[in-house]
Amino acid sequence: MSTPTVLDSFRLDERVVVITGASSGLGVGFAHAVASVGGTLVLGARRAERLEEVAEKLRVTGATVHARVTDVTDPADCDALAALAVAEHGRVDVLVNNAGVGASAPALRESTEDFRSVVDVNLNGAYSMARACAPHMPHGSSIVNIASVHGLVASRFPQAPYAASKAGVIGLTRDLAQQWSGRKGIRVNALCPGYFASEMTAYGEDALRAMVAEHSLLGRFGEQAELDSALLFLASPASSYVTGTTLVVDGGMTAI
Repeated sequence: MSTPTVLDSFRLDERVVVITGASSGLGVGFAHAVASVGGTLVLGARRAERLEEVAEKLRVTGATVHARVTDVTDPADCDALAALAVAEHGRVDVLVNNAGVGASAPALRESTEDFRSVVDVNLNGAYSMARACAPHMPHGSSIVNIASVHGLVASRFPQAPYAASKAGVIGLTRDLAQQWSGRKGIRVNALCPGYFASEMTAYGEDALRAMVAEHSLLGRFGEQAELDSALLFLASPASSYVTGTTLVVDGGMTAI
């Protein structure tokens, strides 16, 4: 029998991983990264056709994938996604709260409804998914909440609901960690990306790239693989002594 190595601790073999917002952007990359280290996937997103496309591509690679159309603003949908994982595999080992939306408008021209809709997805959705999954998560499980660098520092663009919701995700992470880590053995951490090429950043990408070039130490957008490795660290036993914290992967935006 071979001796386990440090790299083995990043594996997710036989672990059931629920990922929301899995039909596009960072969520697709996260799903492929989890599959590459042996994880069993349960994917949720609002767009049925795109979600099934992602699931099929992953199945072709040999991954075990279940998918369900899920709107995280509906607690019943969150419960149903968790129930799918339990029905198929008896538990949830990892939850990646990735579903998110963005908006950019001056605060005095932004409607209350627009503000609430962003917070409802980004913050309330993360809370509802965590509540849905936690009763089915064994000791040693992990929740990774995808926050943002703009939960920590001001954006160079008007993004009040996005920034507020992501700061809320960081606060939610700390509180759920103190509630669940010791008593339930569920680690809860936040991952704070800077700017990565995705559907969310495609609008106005030239302006965003210019801003990042000026206001970060590395001066460029991140690559998906550079975020995947951080996600796998927080999701896997490699981070077994890490909870209640925020891992920033931003190319040095918060250092300036």
